[in-house]
Amino acid sequence: MTRVGYFGTWERGYPRNEQVISCLRGAGATVEEIHEEVWSNEHKFALGARLLPRLAAAELRLARRRVTSDVVLVGYPGQFDLWAAKRTGKPVAFNAMLSLHETLVDDRNRFSPGSMPSRALAAVDRLAFRAADLLVADTAANASAMAEFAGLEHVEHVFVGAEERLFQPSWQPPERFVALFVGKLIPLHGLETILAAARLVPEITFRIVGSGQQAALLHELPRNVEHLPWVDYSELPREYARAGCALGIFGTSRKVERVIPNKAFQALAVGTPLVTADTPAARELLQHGDNALLIDRSAEALAAAVELLARDRALAARIAASGRATFERAASEAVLGRRWLGLLRSLE
Repeated sequence: MTRVGYFGTWERGYPRNEQVISCLRGAGATVEEIHEEVWSNEHKFALGARLLPRLAAAELRLARRRVTSDVVLVGYPGQFDLWAAKRTGKPVAFNAMLSLHETLVDDRNRFSPGSMPSRALAAVDRLAFRAADLLVADTAANASAMAEFAGLEHVEHVFVGAEERLFQPSWQPPERFVALFVGKLIPLHGLETILAAARLVPEITFRIVGSGQQAALLHELPRNVEHLPWVDYSELPREYARAGCALGIFGTSRKVERVIPNKAFQALAVGTPLVTADTPAARELLQHGDNALLIDRSAEALAAAVELLARDRALAARIAASGRATFERAASEAVLGRRWLGLLRSLE
């Protein structure tokens, strides 16, 4: 039986981490959680003066931890954890998910391109990516970009999936059609496009669940847009189950081309019809008109897709059923668990 040490300052509660641990245990691996708390929703990616001492202290504690597992898997975010992971003497895999540089510079605009923090973050990313014996991204498109960025020959990938303890097939065509968006309101998600689309189809209700960086865009909402700043994670499946369709991402950054977000997998798991941007990453899993509607990243295209699903309930039901079947075939915990376990066993 493979013993895995899930290692680092990884963010507890983040779907990617919870999902990987659940998948591995479901596949028969013994998973020991070797964790030091640093990140939280309140200060994640803040990288401020108060965070750095906490991070440094956590890394020193990790370096002293005794690890008896066969392989160490560094969780997300874990760029700063590779030094301590390598000190264990075990083979090290890194569940990288994202580049810190791309997230904080290109996506969230925390630092300007070419600035000292920008260059430092790029250096941290490269060192961490190169230090791992196995680097794992979430899509083939993202894996290719990481390999090019870090000068690596190959990067593996495993889809994000969704936690099946929560996200089970439960969608039924609703009497009241609502287009649902769930997210942290970062530029990647394309909130401006969603609001503009809502204005084009005032007869259809849009429900936005979440808060974050672009919350100011919600100060003056069209009458057909509902906003709920927060829903308990355990209640999200109910939100998907009663929606007419779920909205993915529609931002304009380069990162949109390479990721399939948590919300897309959650919608597929519940069986909710999905509308999201037509990107290389999305096409790794989805086919337009079959298991999702893949559209141009414009308000007009989004409005037309939502209107189509609201009008053609038979099409919505077919996409819902095919989306759920796609999840079972390509992104279920059983499928992803076998994939993760095979990759980690290759390091033993």
